[in-house]
Amino acid sequence: MSRRFEMIDANGCSIRAAVEGEGPLVLMVHGWPESWYSWRHQMGPIAAAGYTAAAIDVRGYGGSSKPHEIEAYTMETIVGDVQAVADMLGGGEAILIGHDWGAPIVWNSALSDPGRFKAVAGLSIPFMGRGRKPFIDIARELFTDRGLFFYQIYFQDEGVVEAEVEADMRIALRKIYYSISGDAEPGSWPVDKKHGAPLLEGLTDPDPFPAWLTSEDIDYLVAEFEASGFRGPINRYRNHRRDFEWQEQFEGVTIDQPALFITGDRDMGTKMMGRDVESRMRQHVTDLRGYHVLEGCGHWTQQERPAEVTALLLDWLKGI
Repeated sequence: MSRRFEMIDANGCSIRAAVEGEGPLVLMVHGWPESWYSWRHQMGPIAAAGYTAAAIDVRGYGGSSKPHEIEAYTMETIVGDVQAVADMLGGGEAILIGHDWGAPIVWNSALSDPGRFKAVAGLSIPFMGRGRKPFIDIARELFTDRGLFFYQIYFQDEGVVEAEVEADMRIALRKIYYSISGDAEPGSWPVDKKHGAPLLEGLTDPDPFPAWLTSEDIDYLVAEFEASGFRGPINRYRNHRRDFEWQEQFEGVTIDQPALFITGDRDMGTKMMGRDVESRMRQHVTDLRGYHVLEGCGHWTQQERPAEVTALLLDWLKGI
C-alpha cells in the first residue's frame, strides 16, 4: 500500500503526516527523539485493516515546523496540532496511539477532547492523572537535591544539550537508543551519574547495533535530526510548569474512551512511575481494555517488538 505525505496547518505551523490507506483515522504520535518513522512497522498493517493510518512529525521534528520559542511546545499547543490533523485527515474524529512523549500527548488529547478522540492507546508512559506538582519539581527533589544527574533537569538550560548532541548526531542517537533498549546491558543508562555531567557521558555506542534498528533506519533518523536540529524536541521538556497549570482544569477527570497500554518489562519510562502502575492507572482510565508488558522489551516498544505491538493494536482496534 502506497505511502504519501501531507502537510496540515495547525496553530500557525505545518505538521507533516505520513499517511497510508483509507477509512477511520488512526493517528500515531511519536516520542523523543523519534519521528513519524518510529511507526513504520505499524502503518501498513493498520491501513490494510481498513483504516487511514497516519503518523505525524510532532512540531520541532522532521518535516514539521520548528518554532524557536519554548512556549510554542506546550502540551495545550501540541494537543491543538493533533486536533487539527484529526480534522483534516479524519473529518473531526480519530483513534489515537502514542509512544513516549507521544503517550502523554494522546492521553491529554483524549482527556481534553473526548468528542473528537474516540479511543486512545499509549506505549511506555501510562496516564496517571495530574500529579501533586510539576514533574520537573519532583525530579529536582529525587535527583538534583541528592547530587544526581537527571536528563530532564539537564535539558532545562537552553543550548546545552543541543550543542552536545548536534556535535555528532549519529553517535548521540545510537547511544540514546541503545542505552534504554531491551538489548542494553545493566547499567547502560547510569543511575549514579552526578548532577552536572553531560547527557552522553557513560552511554555505550554498541557495535553492532541491535538488529531492530538497521543501518538504513539510523541513516534516516540522522538525516532528519541533522536537518531539524535538537532545540524543538528539547523544548517539549521545558514546559512542565505551563503544562501543569493547563492541566488544572482536568483535575479528577478520567479518560473514559476505550484504551490500551503496552510497555516492556525493561522500559525505564514505565519504571519511573513507581509501583502498582496498572492498578493506579485504572483509577484514571476507566475503560482500559488491555495492559500488556512485553518480556525483554526496553523503551522503544513498537520498534523493538513490531510484530507483537502491531498484533495487540489490531486486536484492540477490532473491539472498538
